[in-house]
Amino acid sequence: MIEKVQAYLKEVDGFSSNSLEEIEAFRIKFLGKKGVLTALFADFKSVPNEEKKAFGQALNQLKQSAQEKVDALKAELGSDESSKSSGLDLSRPGYPLPLGSRHPVSLVRKEIVEIFSRIGFTVSTGPEIEDDWHNFTALNFPPEHPARDMQDTFFVESEDEMALRTHTSSVQVRVMENGKPPIRTISPGRVFRNEAISARSHCIFHQIEGLYIDKNVSFADLKETLLYFAKAFFGKTKIRLRPSYFPFTEPSAEMDVYWGLETEVDKRITKGTGWLEVLGCGMVDPQVLENCGIDSKEYSGFAFGMGIERIAMQRYGITDIRMLFENDVRMLEQFKSPWS
Repeated sequence: MIEKVQAYLKEVDGFSSNSLEEIEAFRIKFLGKKGVLTALFADFKSVPNEEKKAFGQALNQLKQSAQEKVDALKAELGSDESSKSSGLDLSRPGYPLPLGSRHPVSLVRKEIVEIFSRIGFTVSTGPEIEDDWHNFTALNFPPEHPARDMQDTFFVESEDEMALRTHTSSVQVRVMENGKPPIRTISPGRVFRNEAISARSHCIFHQIEGLYIDKNVSFADLKETLLYFAKAFFGKTKIRLRPSYFPFTEPSAEMDVYWGLETEVDKRITKGTGWLEVLGCGMVDPQVLENCGIDSKEYSGFAFGMGIERIAMQRYGITDIRMLFENDVRMLEQFKSPWS
């Protein structure tokens, strides 16, 4: 009996066909209800006990081989017919897909982050919906400060006086509360202010703010850090710091980069002065450090912040900030950069 099964195995192994009808006939012969395997299993009871194990194993092997043969031939036949019916040359290379470019705001943000990462600044992020403490109080905004009024801030209806953050300084507060000096971080992100939308301003924009807290940090450290940034990003080696005011820094300053007056464009973007305003900065107010649980007698630090849209508009010659939010592909596809 085993010799009979082995003969069928040789027949299965040697079978080949590219005809669906022949393959189906082969399946019925071996795997059908009245096929070879059905008859062999019926004969199993007449096999001597000492041969049952070997005979059973041979039957299972025959059944498996027959099924695998049918499946393989049908799969091969199906793929051939599909290829022929489609009329496609499947070996032909595909058409290249056009590659998009990154948004100009993303390009500028990535470059700024990379520049500060070279000197040890890490990236910190936080929620866009903030409470009063992190967005205002911890940063020395007094209760009567104009920024708390509806004309500047988008408030969210809630019991906790939540609002859309007006700056990414709120992220710096969270970093100081949850970490210990030394702290060296930048906080890029989207911010919101209730302003009229025009060619020069928008109710949504992006900022990058930096923070450095350690022992014996001075205004000279701030100046050298910003000079390094100006050289790396703008290629300019001359900056100036003008006195200014921010509730959370003291002293505070505005940083300008000397752009020059070589062309009419230079005169227009610098308003005829040759100086381009870039960012605000200052030494972190000791009270802000205390609000965040940092000993202001032992530690000091500086902070700075800049708007990404303004820098992107200057770099790419964009005259209307609204173009950065309209997602017009005709405008966006013009930006090609090694940073993309």
